[in-house]
Amino acid sequence: MTRAVAHRTPEAAVSARDLTRRFDGFTAVDSISFSVARGEVFGFLGANGAGKTTAIKMLTGLLAPTSGEARTAGYDVATDPEAVKRRVGYMSQRFALYDDLSVRENVRFYGGVYGLSDKAIADRMGEALLRLGIEHLAGERVGRLPLGWKQKLAFSVALLHEPEVVFLDEPTSGVDPVTRRQFWEMIYATAELGTTVFVTTHYLDESEYCNRVSIMVAGKIAALGTPAELKAKFDADAMDDVFVRLARPAKEAQAQKAAETRRTE
Repeated sequence: MTRAVAHRTPEAAVSARDLTRRFDGFTAVDSISFSVARGEVFGFLGANGAGKTTAIKMLTGLLAPTSGEARTAGYDVATDPEAVKRRVGYMSQRFALYDDLSVRENVRFYGGVYGLSDKAIADRMGEALLRLGIEHLAGERVGRLPLGWKQKLAFSVALLHEPEVVFLDEPTSGVDPVTRRQFWEMIYATAELGTTVFVTTHYLDESEYCNRVSIMVAGKIAALGTPAELKAKFDADAMDDVFVRLARPAKEAQAQKAAETRRTE
């Protein structure tokens, strides 16, 4: 049996064209199209249930599209999902490291998962812990670290294998304002090195830090552009206002539909 060869293309770091995913008649992601440049910080916004998580699962090769196409790090997510997975980093909304393992043990574990050599793991762990200023905590159990340190460590682990694209799902949720600012400094430093950062957040002020932003509503991309462009387009003073103007009608329509369903039952 011969192993299929992944075919890479040199275009944008992430791109989608009419990307769609349906579940038993329900359309979670409805024909979305966009592209993200290499080294860009791209905000992927939307209310709960808007389709963000499903879209990210497709873009990271974890879920096959129903129709349409997408490429991440130059590889087709449907035909070369394993090639995609090897070239992306992912930090989940829920803390993904193991609380009962030490910092050092977590890094070694994930380095092994990423297929790094022992030397590469040791070198990159040393660099990451020094950069975070927690080299003295290498033997500390992760569960005993403050949330902010956990989040920054999780981001560093997601970058351990030097991915071309890193997906961050609400990375600053629950942390204090100072840590949020430090986290975004880490994001900028990562992008400056050429890694594309694809980030979701419920803190609308953070969307102002992105190069460009998309806003999903009911499975579709309702708006796409720089924060300045979107505020000008919707005559808004802040991204919060843009988001509310787009998301509120969809929420009201859902509530009305639910009420009508209850009346007919």
